[in-house]
Amino acid sequence: MADERQFTFEISLSVLNHLGRNLYRSFITVLGEAVSNSWDADADNVWIYIDRDKNCLVIKDDGEGMTVDDFQNKFLKIGYTKRKDGRTKSAKERPYIGRKGIGKLALLSCADKISVISKKENGEYVGGTIDNSGLNRAIVEDLTPQEYPLGNWEKSIFEPYTENHQKGTIVYFENIKDGIKNTVDYLKKSIALYFRFSLLDDSFNLFLNDTPITIECLDDLASKTQFIWLINDIQDPYIQRLKEKFPPLEESKFAVEDNFMGFIATVEKPRNLSIISSDERIGVDLFVNGRLRERNILKQIPTSRIVENYLYGQIHFNELDDSKDRFATAREGIVANDPKFESLLKKLQNTIINKVIEDWDKWRVKHRMDGDSENMRIKKRDRISKRLFDVVSEEYTTPPSGDVPPSGDGIIPTDDTDYRKRVENWVDELGEDAQFNFGSYAECFISENLIRKYIQEDNIALSTEAQRESQKWQSVETDSKNKGNISIDIRRVGGDLSYLSMNDLAYLVDKKDPIKEACLARDANEYKPIRDAIAHTALLTDVAKSKLTSVYENIKGRIRTLLSSGK
Repeated sequence: MADERQFTFEISLSVLNHLGRNLYRSFITVLGEAVSNSWDADADNVWIYIDRDKNCLVIKDDGEGMTVDDFQNKFLKIGYTKRKDGRTKSAKERPYIGRKGIGKLALLSCADKISVISKKENGEYVGGTIDNSGLNRAIVEDLTPQEYPLGNWEKSIFEPYTENHQKGTIVYFENIKDGIKNTVDYLKKSIALYFRFSLLDDSFNLFLNDTPITIECLDDLASKTQFIWLINDIQDPYIQRLKEKFPPLEESKFAVEDNFMGFIATVEKPRNLSIISSDERIGVDLFVNGRLRERNILKQIPTSRIVENYLYGQIHFNELDDSKDRFATAREGIVANDPKFESLLKKLQNTIINKVIEDWDKWRVKHRMDGDSENMRIKKRDRISKRLFDVVSEEYTTPPSGDVPPSGDGIIPTDDTDYRKRVENWVDELGEDAQFNFGSYAECFISENLIRKYIQEDNIALSTEAQRESQKWQSVETDSKNKGNISIDIRRVGGDLSYLSMNDLAYLVDKKDPIKEACLARDANEYKPIRDAIAHTALLTDVAKSKLTSVYENIKGRIRTLLSSGK
């Protein structure tokens, strides 16, 4: 279909090539530029149609549309911006997203042929077609823009989209470069994540293949979210739905003086941040006036802490859109070393991220999960002991499989909520004692077996008292095996030594009189009653814990001296 006049770009074709066709790298970025144009044009609705079989993409809106003059002198005039007269908002009071007037060139970067038509209300369609193969030849031949007019648009390809279209713009992308690799589900989730203005403003609606893009598209991410930190009381439909349908285990709020807001959240596992099994991961992104401006800003303030692999969120800082243009030409980031952006990063790190790091470890440990092993607020031994307890206790608080077992099957019947909650509370109450006892048992196990090895290697003979003590416990074991009708060997290493505890072993290697002077035997005598309580899975008093810790430090020091002396 031919228009009354031919349209041409108002820019050198070689400059257009560098600015537009080589500038935009990702499909979602190109899509974002088209949708942003619709927002700035005061559209109420944007329809995105993807046909993977035909390898084509259509973006249609019901915005203000263009006249012949608008199409030539605004759309094709590279660098034209609605802000030129000092305006920063549309007639509907929407903050303009476009700034430089070159975002429209993104349309050239993802398809072999791009056709654009537009009309005002009660007007006629105006537009043209850009064939990248012809544009390539024009650039090689160094033609002027006037020597390379746009081609005529074909009515037939637009017929499915022009019915009942009163006003607005339609862009048809023919033969997408590299094909449409992204699935519809991927694009739904990406659009919901990155086009925040569409979800923050009820007057602006996005559709993908006639299906509305709503906050429900992010339910998979919300369901995997564990903890959330809210910044300056942000009002966001995603957060509202998350808290109502998938309430996080823990929540904290920041009230900061600076004029930015947002949220940071963590997921159960790092793989939960992958978008529909793709290589792309969700991070903590920066938005300005609802438009994504910088992906994963935390990469610029790395902490080298494990929690970074679990974080996602959004920071909204509209003050970056001021009289100074702070956005990179590719619209995929902030210009390097921008002072206002650098100040934001510093405040995020000092005010928020450090607190998130601490909270995450505390909350993970509280809910019986792996935390930050490098966080020294918990001793390494205690952290490992607590984690061992958590793993073992899961067998008592979780059904044997993901399916709900029939009543009576499994340790806890899943259909008895009260019973399950009661057992979980019991397990929680044991956590602190287990953290101490598990580690203390490990210390006992190692220290006593090291002394046994020492006695064996040095061929130290057992005293009469030691033989008598060993025979006593062998007799106790025999009686217990008979009661249990057990005939198997229990101790892998037999002999008298395996039946002797710390105080018995100490007398064999340390000949000092414990009544007269400090020695291993004296420490072992103090150690024994508390050691026996741990061996019998008893819960210790705080005084007993303190005593055991101090005595074991003495024992550990004496064993080190003993082993290093070779005597």
